[in-house]
Amino acid sequence: MIPVEGTVRSADGTTIAYERSGTGPTVVMVDAAGGFRAMGPMRPLAALLADEFTVVCYDRRGRGGSSDTAPYHVEREVDDLRALVEEVGDPACLFGFSSGAVLALVAAARGLPVGRLALLEPPIDLAKPPTGESGLAAEIAQLVAAGRRGDAVAHFQASIGVPAELTEGMRESPSWPALERLAHTLVYDLTIVDALPADELARIGAPTLVIDSEQSDARLRGWAAGVAAALPHGHRRSMRGDWHQVPEADLAPALADFFAGRDATVELAAGR
Repeated sequence: MIPVEGTVRSADGTTIAYERSGTGPTVVMVDAAGGFRAMGPMRPLAALLADEFTVVCYDRRGRGGSSDTAPYHVEREVDDLRALVEEVGDPACLFGFSSGAVLALVAAARGLPVGRLALLEPPIDLAKPPTGESGLAAEIAQLVAAGRRGDAVAHFQASIGVPAELTEGMRESPSWPALERLAHTLVYDLTIVDALPADELARIGAPTLVIDSEQSDARLRGWAAGVAAALPHGHRRSMRGDWHQVPEADLAPALADFFAGRDATVELAAGR
């Protein structure tokens, strides 16, 4: 199935590129740091969901086919999602991965019409109130300004806990130049993960599935558990996988059951 491509214009004039495939209820995929349509797990996952859902993958601002507008603010990324959802189907279900999961939560908390939310390991430490500032973001920005984009990516990954062997493997892969080009957007993701106060989670009424990998570290798994517990209709599910990832072949059926309302455990947790 060949995806249909399109663009929407966000509130500040930024052009957001997207592709749509499949038929059925709409599911919008929200990428993590460094991810966009041409790189990351969303396209393969969308292909597995397209038999039952209309799946929308998009390039977040500053990535792939999307443009960008300075200065950056989290609300502008919420506006991007709002414009996209209005274009492709309102309300939509959202699947967000890592910082993309946090963006999905921020959008839902701030009024985006969302049918259901599925989140893979959102990196929110509810024990630490957000400050609105990130020392790591400033360090990444300084490295990018100095033209050291590769060092910025490596510093980001080491700082968030990516195992060293994974980073070394990425450096040797064909995708590394693309990651370097996106280095400035890592500041965006660091801003997002520090933008959601715990009390805003209580505003999210949509049934929400929070997934973590059994092979992730205790910190990531603990954050997932905390987010699920803080949501009014949150449910946590641990799945087999690798560090900070679950194979698409296993993840897709779990998402399909949740978005279609077939997951009885989640429905009971949501009071349905």
